[in-house]
Amino acid sequence: MPDRDAEFGEYLDSRAVVMRRTAFLLSGGDWHRAEDLVQTTLAKIYVAWPRLNRDGSVDAYARKVMVRAAIDDSRRAFRRRESVVESLPEIGVAPSGVDDAVDVRRALARLPAGQRAVVVLRYWEDLSVAETAQMLGKSEGTIKSQASKGLAALRELLANGRVLFEGQR
Repeated sequence: MPDRDAEFGEYLDSRAVVMRRTAFLLSGGDWHRAEDLVQTTLAKIYVAWPRLNRDGSVDAYARKVMVRAAIDDSRRAFRRRESVVESLPEIGVAPSGVDDAVDVRRALARLPAGQRAVVVLRYWEDLSVAETAQMLGKSEGTIKSQASKGLAALRELLANGRVLFEGQR
């Protein structure tokens, strides 16, 4: 058991930053949800550690667990609730010097969970179409289609200038 904990700790030390960044993108730019995704992923990795460490498939398993958890989380009813307000809030001018990365993250957050997962895995994690299809349990054609639709949506959102926060038009 002590060896297991030490090995798991070493893995965690080497991959924690990458896992947090991937979770941040999968969660639509919400650090709190990203932390929850990482915690869920780490708990499942720890349970399966002896098998994963022996097979050498820890990173693949971690990505699969994280993507599935992100998609499951986005389907929960409390994430889709709408709030009704009496009047629309005033939309201020975006501060100057806003980094383009913020716009990309906001645009990414507006994609449906499935498209976001495909875009993150293909272009952030740099997985092939076949690897992404295997990880998500979908056909390669579906992965290509989702990637194409996701990139088209990102281009459209980013072509109009600054991407506004959710709920702003």
